[in-house]
Amino acid sequence: MALAAAAALLRLNPEMTFIFVSGAGADSTERGRVMWARVKGKTENALLQLPFKAVYVFRPGIIQPLHGIQSKTPGYRLVYAVAKPLLPIARRLFPNYVLTTEQIGRAMLAAAKRGAAKPILDAPDIRALSNPA
Repeated sequence: MALAAAAALLRLNPEMTFIFVSGAGADSTERGRVMWARVKGKTENALLQLPFKAVYVFRPGIIQPLHGIQSKTPGYRLVYAVAKPLLPIARRLFPNYVLTTEQIGRAMLAAAKRGAAKPILDAPDIRALSNPA
């Protein structure tokens, strides 16, 4: 679906910046043992080959939803309901693994407006990009 959306957007405006939210652990080699990681890596590789002005792949780890944001997936909603009291603590203890929806949003806007240092951004890169310079 991401590739179809990207192809349609590319036809409309090849001068745009395309940002894809992937996931920590995606396998760019496309040869790993975990299927979802291979699929994510294959999608990332295909998107990075498209002739947009820029393509950035965001690979967040754990995402702490803020401002009432909820997943549409029932299983994720359950996991987040159970984990909710622990996420702020986890964010302080493991800042390289836990990002907020707000941080990801700010980083996406920064990448679209000013670009980023590299095309594949892990959680520490996303966090750094989300902080106003």
